[in-house]
Amino acid sequence: MEPAVLGGKLASSLVAPLLKKLFVTDQPGAGLVDRPVRLTRLVSFRGEQRTLGEKEVRGLAGRLVADSLDSPGEPPFPRDEETAVADALAARLLALGDLNMDDVQAVRLGHRELARRLRCGAPAATTGLSSDARYFLDSATEWACLHILEFFTRRSTFVARTLVAQTRGQAELIAKVDELITRVPRPDARDTDFERRYLRYVAEQHNRITIYGIDLRDSPDRWPLEVAYLSLEATAEEDRTALPGEHAEPERTVRLPAEDALLTHDRVLLRGDAGSGKTTLVQWLAVTTSRDGDRIPYVLPLRTLVRADTLPAPAAFLTAVGCPLAPPEGWAERVLGAGRGLVLVDGLDEIPAADRHRARYWLLALVRAFPGNRWLLTSRPTAVRPDWLAAEGFRELALTPMRRADVTTFVRRWHAAARAPEYEADLLDALRTKRDLARLATNPLMCGLICALHRERRGYLPTGRKELYDAALTMLLARRDRERGMAAVELSEEAQLELLQRLAYALVLSGRTEMEAGTAEGIVERALPSVASAAGQGDASTVLRALLLRSGLLRQPAEGVLDFVHRTFQDYLGARYAVEEGHLDVIAGHAGDTQWEDVIRMAVAHARPGERAALLRRLLAQDTPRLTLLALACLEHATALDPAVRAEVETRAGALIPPASTEDAKALAEAGPLVLELLPGPEGLTDAQAHGVTVTASLLAEHEQDGALAVLRRFREHPGLNVRRQLAGTWGRFEAREYATEVLDHLDRANLFLTCTTSAQYAVLAGMRPWDRLSFRGPHPVSEIVGVLDPDAVRELALTDNPEVADLAELSPLRSLRRLQLVGCGAARGLGGLAGLPLEELLIRRAGDLSALRELESLTLLSVAQELPGRRLTDALPRSAPFDFLYLGHTAIDRTGLRGLSHWETLRRLSLAHAAPLDAQDWAEVARLPLLTDLRLDAALLRGRLGPVTVLPGVTELHVATFEGDEDVSTLPARLPHVRRVFLHTAPGARFDPAPCIGFFPDADVVLDER
Repeated sequence: MEPAVLGGKLASSLVAPLLKKLFVTDQPGAGLVDRPVRLTRLVSFRGEQRTLGEKEVRGLAGRLVADSLDSPGEPPFPRDEETAVADALAARLLALGDLNMDDVQAVRLGHRELARRLRCGAPAATTGLSSDARYFLDSATEWACLHILEFFTRRSTFVARTLVAQTRGQAELIAKVDELITRVPRPDARDTDFERRYLRYVAEQHNRITIYGIDLRDSPDRWPLEVAYLSLEATAEEDRTALPGEHAEPERTVRLPAEDALLTHDRVLLRGDAGSGKTTLVQWLAVTTSRDGDRIPYVLPLRTLVRADTLPAPAAFLTAVGCPLAPPEGWAERVLGAGRGLVLVDGLDEIPAADRHRARYWLLALVRAFPGNRWLLTSRPTAVRPDWLAAEGFRELALTPMRRADVTTFVRRWHAAARAPEYEADLLDALRTKRDLARLATNPLMCGLICALHRERRGYLPTGRKELYDAALTMLLARRDRERGMAAVELSEEAQLELLQRLAYALVLSGRTEMEAGTAEGIVERALPSVASAAGQGDASTVLRALLLRSGLLRQPAEGVLDFVHRTFQDYLGARYAVEEGHLDVIAGHAGDTQWEDVIRMAVAHARPGERAALLRRLLAQDTPRLTLLALACLEHATALDPAVRAEVETRAGALIPPASTEDAKALAEAGPLVLELLPGPEGLTDAQAHGVTVTASLLAEHEQDGALAVLRRFREHPGLNVRRQLAGTWGRFEAREYATEVLDHLDRANLFLTCTTSAQYAVLAGMRPWDRLSFRGPHPVSEIVGVLDPDAVRELALTDNPEVADLAELSPLRSLRRLQLVGCGAARGLGGLAGLPLEELLIRRAGDLSALRELESLTLLSVAQELPGRRLTDALPRSAPFDFLYLGHTAIDRTGLRGLSHWETLRRLSLAHAAPLDAQDWAEVARLPLLTDLRLDAALLRGRLGPVTVLPGVTELHVATFEGDEDVSTLPARLPHVRRVFLHTAPGARFDPAPCIGFFPDADVVLDER
């Protein structure tokens, strides 16, 4: 019985006076003058003011029990237990005086908890009682506790005591919390405060860059990053395996804005040539991340870090780069441990080769210790091998040279920042019409120098790289700070060059890009006696300080450290000094070091004709492709050269030009844009050579788009399929409309796919001569794709990696569609919507729902590389389809096996490349195919999954894919007694002696197809 129900059986006017007798008379006030009053002081039958005895309490309990039994309705328990229940209730009421608490604490407990404690105070009281009596007793106890607590809250002292207790408790809690905060401040509070200051510091520290040539005369030497930053493009090469029946495609180039490099991959190795904007990109990422506040950026230039014996742990990151802010202890570890860091490690190429392995181990240790962060490492292209960090999950990207649109944007921003709009139009015209000049404008550094020289010389522009550097040095070294009121040492241009080139050569020899100020001062001190115009200007420290202030070439990135504003100037001046001192043997001795490539090129530019010839002969004597190509690249800088040496270089390079393979073409492209002028054809070239030339030109399009386009344009009428594939596949390296007009619209479309990936290509496609074979990659709505197609022209369509493909019925307007390929279209559904098309060939991999596949009854070719529904092939495939070719790969028949295959009696070609082993029932289905003549097996089946092959007398042609040479083919001849042609398609890179395989098939022609 609930307490409320029990209370309804009693007269409240009687209960209240009875319960009140349990307690002493109210006392005024809150009891502040005494310690808290316990229940033992409140109850009348305990303590010094006792007026009730145990007999009176039992009588009170008896009256309460008796009144309950006399209430209207059924009695709550048998009447013969009345005395026992009254005694138990009295025992519990007596336990009230034994509780060690006051009234405030009792009210805080609540009536149920108070009742539980009274029950625990008299545990033996319920012994022998019936279940109804125990239930009544518990309910009565709770009901009594309700009235007891109600009585407490009405006492004159209760409210006051409650307020005092709360106030004292709160005061005590506040004091303890304050003491705790004082002793141990919260790490997150300190971290938050520091991060706010640190992010503000990073955003300010890296938001200024130098635009070369603007820092002249009375112009500012630093400009806001937002004004100067130019979004460049990064690329990555990706391969894709072709499906059976699909022609292999060339390597695919993925392009993305450089600043988005870390959006899809947490670990990136970014390569870029000198002056390509790597450091500026690092600054941009640091500034934008600091402003967004979602991650904590660390800018770590390796050239600064390697000066110490050990590379820094996270706790020393800020100290190592000279940040003046002191973080809370353990802050960096907490940031990285939470995966909130953006670690920007800049300049792998700017440290000696011996230090790069140390830097690699350091970086990988950080990556493994602190997963979940984002990591960017920058380097020149040839500093380390291509797969240097691939095993650790680093994606490799390459900064592409500036395209014409980039150059135009840069020129406009430069002139806006320099407040020189009157020179902008003339320079843009010159860059479009003067090829030699345009070739130099491939990165922000050279573009800035060209803009500055154009402004300074009022339209005169140098045409060669050496002349450009000479002119730039003259301009930069002529800076004067008199207008700023700075006391400066007067140093002539020649004196500055002499001292700077000695510093540069010292750095070149050491393999570094930074040196201690003390080391630099020592070099200047030793040079002063021979530089008369500088010797009279002060001591070495004064002269060095003047170079820093006035040359425009030296800078001080950190306290006590010097470097050149760009590595290009260091290499140029170092080569100049080496030639003057006759150190060509030293230069030639470092030809194998990729860090010396620009030094060697500039040495050829500075050297006299005889010295050039000797140096080039030393390069040729090494007899390596790279150094031969380097010698070829040096010819650009050899104004005067022994004709015999030039002829020898060109002859040796002739072994590399034209390239005979894709690998040779890639190696040739490393020589640079000069190769474009030497590429022959298409007349007199084999198809393989023509293909190699187009690959080379395509790769060099990133360096010299106009020159590359000129070469590729010559091949647009070439009939070779591989040549035409290369021309179609390199569309993305050029401006979409221009390349379509100059090359694509002239290609023979036979057996040729055109791949579209961008909106610009979509826009151009609608205005081109119709293509009958098209491939679309990436997330594009089907309606957008269909909208740019000629529905009567498209016969073959491939949709790849497109999550926006949903209802395939949207393809129904393509009424001439004969072949459809769906790869990586996981949301695709509604294959039945294609039933009205004349679809003959369907290739599917990772393409969503296949439940309606059985409705496509016009298919003659089907390639499936995902699990089919049902238990038999006849459950999943169209029963009436006149199949000629069927490919079942990967998990396609994991559920069905080959059960039901014999239903398609028209099958002539069968290709199997699945993971599950075949059994006798499967081969029996194959044997019942009356027209089967062509059997294609993946080599993986020959490693224990082929099963008991049935004799197949009708098969005359056998293909084995991904063959590596060690597979067991000995059982096949007996099972294929009439086979006459065997094709062994090797796995990529596999090379082996085919003689043993040929021996197993004495009556067949065995063809080795090497991939």
